[in-house]
Amino acid sequence: MPFDMVEAITLIAREKNLDFDAVLETLQASLLAAAKKKYNYVDNITFKFDRKQNDLVMIATKKVVEESSDPNMEVSLGEAKEIDAEAEVGDEIDIYIDYEMEFGRNAIASAKQTLVQKVREAERDRVYEEFADKVGTLVSGVVQQIDKGSVIVNLGRAEGVVPIKEQIPREKFRQGDRIRAYILDVQRESRGPQIILSRVNNEFLRSLFALEVPEIYEKIIEIRGIAREPGERAKVAVFSTDDRIDPVGACVGIKGVRVQSIVRELNNERIDIVPYSSNSEVFVSRALAPAKVVNVEVFDLEGKMTVAVEDEKLSLAIGRNGQNARLASKLTGWKVNILSETEYNDARRREAEMLVPVGQLDGVGAKIEERLAEADIGSVQRLAATQVEMLVKIPGIGEKTAETLVEKARVFVKELEKEYERRAKEEVKAKAAEKAEDAKLTAEDVFEDDAEFVTEVDDVPEAMAPSLEDVEDEDESTTKVRKDIDD
Repeated sequence: MPFDMVEAITLIAREKNLDFDAVLETLQASLLAAAKKKYNYVDNITFKFDRKQNDLVMIATKKVVEESSDPNMEVSLGEAKEIDAEAEVGDEIDIYIDYEMEFGRNAIASAKQTLVQKVREAERDRVYEEFADKVGTLVSGVVQQIDKGSVIVNLGRAEGVVPIKEQIPREKFRQGDRIRAYILDVQRESRGPQIILSRVNNEFLRSLFALEVPEIYEKIIEIRGIAREPGERAKVAVFSTDDRIDPVGACVGIKGVRVQSIVRELNNERIDIVPYSSNSEVFVSRALAPAKVVNVEVFDLEGKMTVAVEDEKLSLAIGRNGQNARLASKLTGWKVNILSETEYNDARRREAEMLVPVGQLDGVGAKIEERLAEADIGSVQRLAATQVEMLVKIPGIGEKTAETLVEKARVFVKELEKEYERRAKEEVKAKAAEKAEDAKLTAEDVFEDDAEFVTEVDDVPEAMAPSLEDVEDEDESTTKVRKDIDD
């Protein structure tokens, strides 16, 4: 083989990051494909590469016969003697094929095309295997172009794409911008492996924290949960395996330098770092920060909590469009119902007034009442709020029994609520009437006071009233003063 072809194979192997042997095997397969177009049988064709001589030899192994009837498989004894003087009938002899002369220009061009195609396929396989192993990791690249909203990223030896749904809302990129993303998936496609990148996945945020916070990378601090609305706000629950290290402080960094770096990467997404607790009530209370929780009521079977916060902090606990409450629920895994302290107390008072023991419900015997009590269901109201799926988990209560109990409890509670509302309306009307009566009495008192005042004025003693002469004297004095002024 000419030296320049060996050098070419070496360059191809280097550029495509492939082994020399892999490219050489691809070349051999290409030459074999060209041989199939010329010969009917190619199973006896092999290749031999001499690295010292830089020579690739194509060899056809044929059987020595007196007279050849199949030139592809046999060689006559006379031709065999020309190659090897010691050849005998029945021997197998290797015949070297000059493929450059034997196959012709068209066959060589076809072999070249096959070589290019095979190298391309080998490169695609290599890229797929390389990035398939990197799924779930953070990568960095350069924005190559924007195609119909999707961001094409140059990752060095491959290209990745950030689809619109995997981009942070209102985030804009330009060609040449540096970008970090999380490898979400790698898919095989005819045009090459498709590397799907994401900037909205929760694991992207986790990877950024591991990059910025050494304690997380070293697993001294663990991220126990992430709840995120990309581009808006995120809550991250952290836990330290070393009591001497404050997990929140370590993640925030001195003067917030660590978390601010992540915030800038996420297009100014607000990040709340919450200390994790195995106590669900404590964890939910911390997740609702900065609002202060004053009371928590837990419903284990339904996975719900009713949380009471200070009246003036209610809007803070719920957040804009319910965002804070929604993220807290995602982070903790609990359905959270937030009430103000006043609303909570009113609800508890109302519940206490309406509370009916579960044993008073029709169909609930002593055994069922006992089993319900063991599951912390002691009232008809509590039973009505329980899901059938949760109720059947209680030993001794089947699905049909659970459905019947829940249905009866809900009907019972509705009737109670109607009665309670009727009484409440009557109380409101009574209070309104009482206020109206008080207002009427007050008005009458004012009228009587005015009448007494008028009477008292009428009863002024005559000696205290000014006489007509005094009035006339006063008028004369006034006239005299005005005259003096005029003068």
